[in-house]
Amino acid sequence: MKIPRSIESKILNILGRQKSILLLGPRQTGKTTLINKLKSDIYLNLARPDNRMRYEANPITLEQEIEALDVSYTPLILLDEIQKVPQLFDLVQDLIDKKVAQFVLTGSSARKLRRNSEVNLLPGRVIELRLDPLMLEETSTKSSLEDLLVDGSLPEIVTTKDLNARNELLASYVSTYLEEEIRQEAVVRKLGTFVRFLELAASEAGQEANVANIAQAIGVAQTTAQGYYDILVDCLIAERVDPFVPSSTRRRLAKSPKYLFFDLGVRRLAAREGRKPNREHFGKLFEQFIGIELIRLLRSHPERPRVYYWRDHDGPEIDWIIDIDRSLIPIEVKATNKPLTSDCKHLVTFLSEQKRAKKAYLICQIPRAKKLAANITAIPWQDVGEILKNPI
Repeated sequence: MKIPRSIESKILNILGRQKSILLLGPRQTGKTTLINKLKSDIYLNLARPDNRMRYEANPITLEQEIEALDVSYTPLILLDEIQKVPQLFDLVQDLIDKKVAQFVLTGSSARKLRRNSEVNLLPGRVIELRLDPLMLEETSTKSSLEDLLVDGSLPEIVTTKDLNARNELLASYVSTYLEEEIRQEAVVRKLGTFVRFLELAASEAGQEANVANIAQAIGVAQTTAQGYYDILVDCLIAERVDPFVPSSTRRRLAKSPKYLFFDLGVRRLAAREGRKPNREHFGKLFEQFIGIELIRLLRSHPERPRVYYWRDHDGPEIDWIIDIDRSLIPIEVKATNKPLTSDCKHLVTFLSEQKRAKKAYLICQIPRAKKLAANITAIPWQDVGEILKNPI
């Protein structure tokens, strides 16, 4: 079953303006399915070894094939997994500049594209988009909260009802990722050490990262452990969330980032956890889920807003803070279905200290929104997107 994606209209709009697209996203988020809905003139999957070797040996082959189309319009060329043959970027730039063709390029790893100084990222010539696992608006009628926290929201997982089959698919995803993205790209010297790191990073996702402790646990230098986190971010497996630290404050604030896995089902299998989290762990997963959803919602916002967290080592902390339109929106996440005014005490503190923060939210499991205090509203988790419709 194919699920309509909210990004489809944006892709069509961009192509209608005669612009080209670089569509990034982790594996199995539906990039190939999405671009194959487009009416293209050439489609090439560069993850296939035969295609990859052909264009690596002679990138100009692509230009010759486009010229052979002999059409009266600007042809649309789809290049899937473009990071596999980065030599094609210079050719694609030239063809875009000459208006010879229009392109949709996809990639499941930004590491080679962003770490290799010789790779041409086509600045100003393509519009970069990101395809994530399904967002709430795409899964609201298909998955319960428990399903989303335990199995995540990759399209194939959401449409698979058998729980054992879900586990098999997620386990295969983790092992395939390690094999193809880590071993083949040779980004780590000791794969076994990285596997152990992945398990620890997945287990501690959503917490303030303690790189020193993880480095000690797996027997590597702290710089190596930090490099492993960078690999997860570059390969689109993790999101980095920095702490909110005002320029002038007397508080002893956290200064280390948090890392969120792009999908909670993948996180669970990487952490080797079962399907039944206890109450405390359920609450932590719920917090991560909301953080991931906020990041996904904000990707396409023209103001390029960011998500932070705020934590005072002496007590107060805020799960998520959105910095948008010169305003701060503090958000607390609690798995309760009976929110109380006492649940808002840290939000009250933050609102009193930060002039840019005018209102705050508590996201929980209630059927409809309710006022808890001045400028603080509790809302159902399904309505998290409503926060961004009137941010100021």
